[in-house]
Parts: sequence; C-alpha cells; structure tokens
Amino acid sequence: MKWIFWGILLIGTVMTFIFHEEIFGENAIFNTEISTNAVLNALFGKIPALIRSVQIIAIAYVVSIALRGLLRLVLAHTNRGATIVTLVNSFIKYAVAIVALLMVLSAWGVDTGTLLASAGILGLVIGLGAESLIADIIAGIFIVFEGEYQVGDIIVVDGWRGTVEEIGIRTTRIVDTGGNKKIINNNDMRAIINQTQDLSLAKCIVGVEYGDSLERIEVVIRDNLDHIRENIPAIEDGPFYKGVDALNASSVDLLFVAKCREEDIFQVQRDLNREIKLVFDKNGINIPFPQVTVSELKEGDVSAPKHIEEASREFNEQQKELSKGFEDEDNNG
Repeated sequence: MKWIFWGILLIGTVMTFIFHEEIFGENAIFNTEISTNAVLNALFGKIPALIRSVQIIAIAYVVSIALRGLLRLVLAHTNRGATIVTLVNSFIKYAVAIVALLMVLSAWGVDTGTLLASAGILGLVIGLGAESLIADIIAGIFIVFEGEYQVGDIIVVDGWRGTVEEIGIRTTRIVDTGGNKKIINNNDMRAIINQTQDLSLAKCIVGVEYGDSLERIEVVIRDNLDHIRENIPAIEDGPFYKGVDALNASSVDLLFVAKCREEDIFQVQRDLNREIKLVFDKNGINIPFPQVTVSELKEGDVSAPKHIEEASREFNEQQKELSKGFEDEDNNG
C-alpha cells in the first residue's frame, strides 16, 4: 500500500511537469476568478502552491532514496563502508528534509532568506541548550572516522554484549544474540571493548580422575589435537593444551584454548567440549562426576594411646607458637 501511494504521487508529479504552463504559468487556469467571493478566489489561487508543495515532497523523497541507494551500492561492501553509509544516510535524510521544508515555505510565499537569518539567531539560542545533541553528533562523526567500532563489530558496552547494527547521527544501535536491541547516545559510548578487531580466545576446561595417569592422558591429547582441529573449521589457531588448570576436590582440571572469530567463540567452545569428550571416551579416560559415599559408623573405642595424645598436644602448641601473627598479616594484606 505504501508503494502504491508513492507510485501515484510520483506519477502525479511527472504530470505537473508536463502541464507546467497550465498549472503555474501566467495564463494558468488558477489565475482566473471563479467566483465573486474574494475568499474563495484566494483559496483557488493557492492550489498551485499546494501542487508545488506535493511536487517538492515527492522529488525530495526520490532524491533521498536515490542518494542513499547509491551510497550503499558504492560503499557498503565492507564493515567500514557500511558504517559510513549509516552515518551519511542520517545526514542525507535530515538535509533533504530541511531543504524541502524551505522550498515548500517559499512556494507559499514565505521569505526564506529572512527566515534563515532569524533561524541563525534562534539556532544559537537553541544550541546553547542542546549541548547533549551537539555532543552526540560530534561523537558519532569521531566514532566513524576514527574507526573505534564499525557496523557488524561485536562490542561490549557497560556489560552489554552485542553486534553494532547501526551508527546514526545521534545514537548507536546494538543487538544481542537474543535479538534484543539497545540504543545508546553516541556521547555515552565509553569504555568500549571491541571484540572483533582481533581473534578471540575460546577456553575449554575438562576434568579427569585423580586415579588415571596424567602422563598417559597428555600423550592421548598430543596425538589427537590435529584431529580435533580438523573437526572444528571455525578454529583459526590451535587448539592448544595449556596444562593442569586446577586440582579440584574430585578432578584434575585440564585447560584447552583456541583462537577464533568473536562471532564463533561460543560455538567453538561447545565443539571443543564435544570433541574432547569423544577423544576421552575412545581412549578410556573418565570424566569424574559428583558421587555420594555412605559410610556406616562403627562403635568402639576411638581414643588414641597416651603417647599419641601427648605428641598431638605438643605438635599443636608448637604450631600455634610458630604461626603467631599469621592471621593479622592475612587480614592486613
């Protein structure tokens, strides 16, 4: 329906050029009196101004669409080009709208020269009270031309991680993996983490049993790293085995890392988990899981012999004396 409306409007605009003399010329029909009523004649005489206004709006719309389309065609082949396009598109929309408005006012007989002079003074007054708007516009220009981030980059701002969807004249729009959009004023885009400029580090931590031989497990890992990489094409560098990450209560945790593009990082981590699990299964390496051991309390004398009691008491007193002040040091540190 929208395109039908604009199509009819554009056809009508073309017709106004074809019949230009009949509508806007000195001998145009609208220059004749149709009634003895002066008000009615005045309204009838304003029809050319109305037609001219519609003509200007239609042409402005076409010019705006054409310029923005040309920009996308020429520049929007890279992330930087797409970034420039979004910013310039905003300027084009506002500039075309302002020029069209002035032309429409002129068609209705308004002295736009005087209006612009007045607008300059008014703009100064408004500008003093619109510092944030000006700051947003200037910040947007610096963002684009300094390349802090571009359309398509994955960034983190105030804990919000998402892909830059648009950099406008005033705001930046970011969309996260769930499709939620956050719109931030350009001047508020601070402490940005751009995770797209360099490769990101995908990490995978896998636990193995204490009872298994760590040396045997490391040899199995060595023999299968190339195979794991072949099965995960999104890995740009690696994977690498970094060694024992932690000695937990029920497992020895091994750390694996790989470099990939930021947009692939979560999938690469999932794929690493899968491939390592498959390798461990094929080689009889168990990944521990929580277990509950139930012990039956046996009745009987649990007291220690006299000499053990004395040795224990002596050891405790000795350790207390040797470690005096350690709690204070820890609290102060």
